[in-house]
Amino acid sequence: MSTRSDRALVRDAALGDKRAFSEVVDRYGADMYRFAFRMVADEHDARDVVQEALVSAWKNIGTFEARSSLRTWLYRLVNRRAVDLQRRRKPTPTDDEAIQGLLQRASDDPERDAIGSAMVRALQAALDELPTTQRAAWILREIEGLSYDEIAQAVGTTPDSARGHLQRARTSLAGRMESWR
Repeated sequence: MSTRSDRALVRDAALGDKRAFSEVVDRYGADMYRFAFRMVADEHDARDVVQEALVSAWKNIGTFEARSSLRTWLYRLVNRRAVDLQRRRKPTPTDDEAIQGLLQRASDDPERDAIGSAMVRALQAALDELPTTQRAAWILREIEGLSYDEIAQAVGTTPDSARGHLQRARTSLAGRMESWR
């Protein structure tokens, strides 16, 4: 495993070093796929989104200016591809184990498990109805743990706007999930 910094990997990849870019993929590919899957809710589409984002990253890595982290820049490329895909298609439901992980399951209580599963389906349906930027902001904050600055970089906006998108997403989700309180 390489201990090269992101900056060194970017520099070397920009000079055509395929091994350096392969290290970038090894380091961030799983994160990119997880985010893509949460955005498009389909394994095949998520793979396509990540592949397109990685092709774009390879072609444009020389333009990466390190104003954000490499991870955030890659999330932005994934977000752009996911948004493009969603614009071409009607929204699809989210099937996300990470969202289910937000809820505690009581395996010895079938009634509680059934209620938890219904709650997860309701949350997934509510997420599917959010505008894409709000959905991305919520996923990046609540699931991926990104800061407002990182979210702003990933979705191509300002930190204040990212806060606004996240707040609107939370308000909308709270309204939709009111009956589960």
